[in-house]
Amino acid sequence: MAGNEGPGAVLKEDAALLRVAAVQAAPALFDLERGVERVADWTARAAAEGARLVVFPEAFLPGYPRGLGFGAVVGSRSQAGRDLFARLWHECPRVPGPVTERLGAIAREHDLWLALGVIEREGGTLYCTLLYFDPEGRLRHRHRKLKPTGSERLIWGEGDGRGLACLRVDGVTVGGLVCWENYMPLARMALYAQGVELYLAPTADCRDGWQASLQHIALEGRCFVVGCNQFVRRDDLPAELRGLDGVPALGEIVCRGGSAVYGPLGERLAGPLVDREGVLVVQLDTRRIARGRFDLDVAGHYARPDVFRLQVRGLDAAMAEGSGCVAVPEGDPAA
Repeated sequence: MAGNEGPGAVLKEDAALLRVAAVQAAPALFDLERGVERVADWTARAAAEGARLVVFPEAFLPGYPRGLGFGAVVGSRSQAGRDLFARLWHECPRVPGPVTERLGAIAREHDLWLALGVIEREGGTLYCTLLYFDPEGRLRHRHRKLKPTGSERLIWGEGDGRGLACLRVDGVTVGGLVCWENYMPLARMALYAQGVELYLAPTADCRDGWQASLQHIALEGRCFVVGCNQFVRRDDLPAELRGLDGVPALGEIVCRGGSAVYGPLGERLAGPLVDREGVLVVQLDTRRIARGRFDLDVAGHYARPDVFRLQVRGLDAAMAEGSGCVAVPEGDPAA
């Protein structure tokens, strides 16, 4: 996948190469301490394969609580459900805080970028978040999921436009959305408008149709797409949770994975990885992006700014400068 075919091979000065790893592993559900240990272990494995950016799934810390209803029905919440939420809350990290210091140390130890899905807490509210750490161990960006899906809305709050910013990773423009917020066309467009080249899509969706979504995003944005999911067996859950709510109906394999990498013309570069843990490692060559955008650039020659205007409330103006979207300050009544 070096992308050296054809006349473009002479454009060496325009090439940015980035070796990316998507980790598909089982989380330590409701156990933050063991979860961080798993991040350290899997990051070391990816680093041994030369990865420069390591991506973990949605809610890897402290795990995606699939099948748990938290004792809620319309108009009523049970005491047992409140206790379960409190247990989850206590296992979720503050950002920044001691756990982010440890995650930064992992990135620094292996001299790489780390993108990791966590459930974080602020006050009494939890957020489904994608964190980015640089090779010096600094927390560089936090994206909170804009719209939790279905019953997730009971346990997670909503993010805002500040998290839609892209950042530069070794010369590559990187951004990401979490799970079904990838089905929000304007959220995708906010990334396209910033020139996203590597689009991260950590998820908990293991259905076959998710692969079509990843491929569509690659084709639409003419960018590389890394989809990353957990592989979870029912036996990976704490024993006392296996009989709760809808967990038994999930089967022996709770989440089969489906991590995959797609190229700017929708070509599958790796995966999908299913029914096991593992790491997908791909070297990306950004020269492929210019070739893809030859006939489709949704933020450029295939856009109609005279007809459409995208405003993103809360996005940093410096991030929006030169892009096809307009940054609107928080609280601007004119927007």
